[in-house]
Amino acid sequence: MSSPPPGRLVRPRADEVAPGLLRWLPGLRTLLHYERAWLRHDLVAGLVLTAVLVPVGIAYAVAAGVPAIAGLYATIFGLLAYALFGPSRILVLGPDSALVALILGVVLPLSGGDPQRAVALAAMMALVAGTVCVLAGLLRLGFVTELLSKPIRYGYMNGIALTVLVSQLPALFGFSSGGDDLIGESRAFIAGLAGGQARPVALALGLFTLAAIVLLKRFRRVPAVLLAVAAAAAAVALGDLDTRAGVPVLGSLPQGLPAFALPLIRTSDIVPVLMGGVAAALIAFADTSVLSRAWAGRTGRASDPNQEMVALGVANLAAGLFQGIPISASASRTPVAEAAGAKTQLASVVGALAVAALLLGAPDLLATLPRAALAAVVIASALALFEFRDLRRIHRIQRWEFWLSIACFVGVAVLGPIQGIAVAVVIAVIEFLWDGWRPHSAVLGRVDGIKGYHDIKRYPAARVVPGLVLFRWDAPLFFANAEFFRDRALEAVADSPTWARWLVVGAEPVTSVDVTAADVLEELETTLREAGIALCFAEMKDPVKDKLKRFGLFHRLGEDRFFATVGEAVNRYVEVEKVEWIDWEDRR
Repeated sequence: MSSPPPGRLVRPRADEVAPGLLRWLPGLRTLLHYERAWLRHDLVAGLVLTAVLVPVGIAYAVAAGVPAIAGLYATIFGLLAYALFGPSRILVLGPDSALVALILGVVLPLSGGDPQRAVALAAMMALVAGTVCVLAGLLRLGFVTELLSKPIRYGYMNGIALTVLVSQLPALFGFSSGGDDLIGESRAFIAGLAGGQARPVALALGLFTLAAIVLLKRFRRVPAVLLAVAAAAAAVALGDLDTRAGVPVLGSLPQGLPAFALPLIRTSDIVPVLMGGVAAALIAFADTSVLSRAWAGRTGRASDPNQEMVALGVANLAAGLFQGIPISASASRTPVAEAAGAKTQLASVVGALAVAALLLGAPDLLATLPRAALAAVVIASALALFEFRDLRRIHRIQRWEFWLSIACFVGVAVLGPIQGIAVAVVIAVIEFLWDGWRPHSAVLGRVDGIKGYHDIKRYPAARVVPGLVLFRWDAPLFFANAEFFRDRALEAVADSPTWARWLVVGAEPVTSVDVTAADVLEELETTLREAGIALCFAEMKDPVKDKLKRFGLFHRLGEDRFFATVGEAVNRYVEVEKVEWIDWEDRR
């Protein structure tokens, strides 16, 4: 099947959608309908992809505070699992820069420098993240990541990027330092520099690697990371720099593949690992869903966020059960697969098998890889996470959202990634509730020459009907804003230039009413009736009317208190109250 033209959305064919078990195995469905012409492209793309999977997987694992091999284990088994369960034909999963600081924040303070314990902690985080993702996908909660607004996502990712960057500075300068958070790591780095621990040769190799990655990334078909780290490793080997200049190197990797094992952690570690795993699930799915939608749009296929969440979860479960770390979709490796001509997830399978072959046959191939070069790989990815340009636009057009982003950034940078996630969620909830908690409202009047009824504060020349208060409420009515609605409505009545007889609520923006709000409406109606004022509604949606009927409020008010339009309510008021009112349209 040929690819659809750009911009055209294609739904899965009938033979691609199967009932039962096959519905959860998109990779198997693809294999059943695999076309021979795709094979050459997938094989080549898989081998090209391997050149990126190995150095990046190692770099992110080391940056996350676990042995380098854990990153390759996660890469192998995560890719194989996603190839079977993933709905996207091109998405590449693996250890990711957005998760590095989160994993490090859990592993570093709990492992006590024990690499085996660090692996167990990270693997358990992957199992937690995988379980959360699978359950969320089965419960069709794929929409949850949409609850975080763009400014909040920017703030979080900027905080993560800064944390990752600072954590890699000691390795870039050729030494190691301790520190559980951004401030601690910064102090340790400065102390290391002051104590003369920096190794100039290691720094030179790291800066060369960073510059090479940045420059070569401009050429999409060039394996920038591979060439940069290979050159650094060759320089160390040829110059014997690990011995002569004390350049820290990766060393030999364990030969072979890991055994299936359930990671064991201490009881005291359960809470931080659970928190870290849930946070990792949220971050991983946010990244994966964005990339999945982007590539679905480019290929013309519809995305499936719930199946994407299940696939991501299974991939993390596989990584965790084989001594790996939490993984996510990769914004750097997916374009490599695409540029190399990948047609299906078979390219990822080939890449995973090639990495496995490396561990089985040549575990010493990267022994001379300098750790400064690995730090440069991670720093290059961290630099790509920063977002400033769009934040400048947000600062220009909506300043309070800009400061929300800054608050989230500070929360991540100062408190840590896990606490930063909590800050982001709290800010998101506050942001969501604020507009509904204290929404805009307006008293409406008639403006000569303009159809409809408009805010008298924005149109000072607007005329109001004597004795009629037209009050528009621009939000749903619910428990948090019900009393505020009542107070604003009574203020509108009290501020009326003539004695009010009717209060008509323009309810077109009101999309819902809860029990608390209905009770407040009933109290408002009683207060107005005792003052001789009728409470009416205009442009209320039928589903909202249905709720008022269930609450008994619709029948209490009477059907004649509800009008299809504000104009109809005005005409009825003028007719019933016999008010002198000449509309500008009547004068034409």
